[in-house]
Amino acid sequence: MPKKNNIKSNKKFQTSSGIEIHRVYPEEKHEKEEPGQFPFTRGIYNNMYRGKLWTMRQYAGFSSAEKSNERYHYLLNQGTTGLSIAFDLPTQIGYDSDHPLAEGEVGKVGVAIDSLEDMEILLNEIDPEKVSVSMTINATAFILLAMYIALAKKKGADLSKIRGTIQNDILKEYAARGTYIYPPGPSMRLITDVFEFCNHSLPKWNTISISGYHIREAGANAVQELAFTLANAKAYLKAASNRGLDIDQIGQRLSFFFNAHNNLFEEIAKFRAARRMWAHIASDMGIRNPKAMMLRFHTQTGGSTLTAQQAKNNIARVSLQALAAVLGGTQSLHTNGFDEAINLPSEEAAQIALRTQQIIAFESGVADTVDPLAGSYFIESLTNEIEQKANDYLKKIDQMGGAVRAIEQGFIQNEIARSAYQYQKQIEEKQKTIIGLNAFKSDEEIINPSVRIDESVRKDQCRKIVQLKAKRNNNIVTQKLETLKQAASTDENLMPLVIDCIESYATLGEIADNLRAVFGEY
Repeated sequence: MPKKNNIKSNKKFQTSSGIEIHRVYPEEKHEKEEPGQFPFTRGIYNNMYRGKLWTMRQYAGFSSAEKSNERYHYLLNQGTTGLSIAFDLPTQIGYDSDHPLAEGEVGKVGVAIDSLEDMEILLNEIDPEKVSVSMTINATAFILLAMYIALAKKKGADLSKIRGTIQNDILKEYAARGTYIYPPGPSMRLITDVFEFCNHSLPKWNTISISGYHIREAGANAVQELAFTLANAKAYLKAASNRGLDIDQIGQRLSFFFNAHNNLFEEIAKFRAARRMWAHIASDMGIRNPKAMMLRFHTQTGGSTLTAQQAKNNIARVSLQALAAVLGGTQSLHTNGFDEAINLPSEEAAQIALRTQQIIAFESGVADTVDPLAGSYFIESLTNEIEQKANDYLKKIDQMGGAVRAIEQGFIQNEIARSAYQYQKQIEEKQKTIIGLNAFKSDEEIINPSVRIDESVRKDQCRKIVQLKAKRNNNIVTQKLETLKQAASTDENLMPLVIDCIESYATLGEIADNLRAVFGEY
């Protein structure tokens, strides 16, 4: 008989959220629910990927509209099934490329879009009825959506058929990211304007992508990411209800955006808990439409987990994170390029990132059955623990008066900062091992950036703006902008007026500035 291994270890095993991991797990009681049934722990569709794979939606956008359009066509030719647009910082905070504050930032972290003219170039030869487009944009989301609508109309598209998403999640900007313009009140008004307009005019458009991704990137752990995202979702649903909108209708077009980090099982359990929690939250808030109780989400692999040291190790990290998203039941997925800790993804890195998804989809077999880890004592226990800890946070936030008040009081920001500090401390003290960074180092040099954006992009954008203003009818533009400005002081829905401004070729900065004059800046 072999001897039993009686070696005892004092090492403590726990997830990123501090949940203790036991040596083994006893049988865990769990609901014997079917996928596609309330509360959707096992997935929102009964057949999941057996019926249709997740959308492979690669996030891309850099430099000029021309360069980004080339990358989109490359990705579509390589098998991407949806586009996801990254905008530069000036576009995100409502400045045209010729604004003094835009200097040094034009085209750097995304594509520069100043007008409908740029949008026409950006999506040249891309059919809005056939390709769904996601736009990662928040403070100026209503303006970029107006541009997309104006473009679709020019192409003769049926607005009732176009599919896509705008992030449009301003609360996480106040809490974790910082690309806001207006105070919370006007910002929430603009978001509900979008809800109301799309409910009537773009029935298949996702009007908001409530983002835990950036909360996690700022340093939150998995439980905090889930709790703060759902707290924000409750605030948006309440704002829609206060506006008099039908939340059974609005709820169908809410979508979510989560991070996939390195702890495989914790991430899978987080996604399962998210669906169950949202189903109960939606029901408790008065939603009766089962489709509005379904948490549909996009996932992006963790940007903050990428290392510049031994950059090709990131291919393995991204593969594990993508696997967690698929096993967790995501509806669409972006996989990061291995070189994104150094520069915008090169063409090689973008191809490997997409191929990672395709190998999981077509070679691994994990998509052949629904919720394959259901019934695992560990997964079921972890799902329950994450749900309980996230609900504890939600109770605290509710007691403060909801997400907006919790952000105004600094509670959410402080919790994220505390978690970020703890995580960094664990890395520096080597309590947490990061391969190539604090363990298994090598003399390999950090690779030099292969994708560079220089100031020529800004010069070209400024030239375009001068040419645009010379050929458009400036009297009409001034009139349209003044009408928008006057309406901003009323309860009128601003979306139709913003579309009017866009169609007259008013720039993004002109629209944002006219609203700054009414709403002020935060």
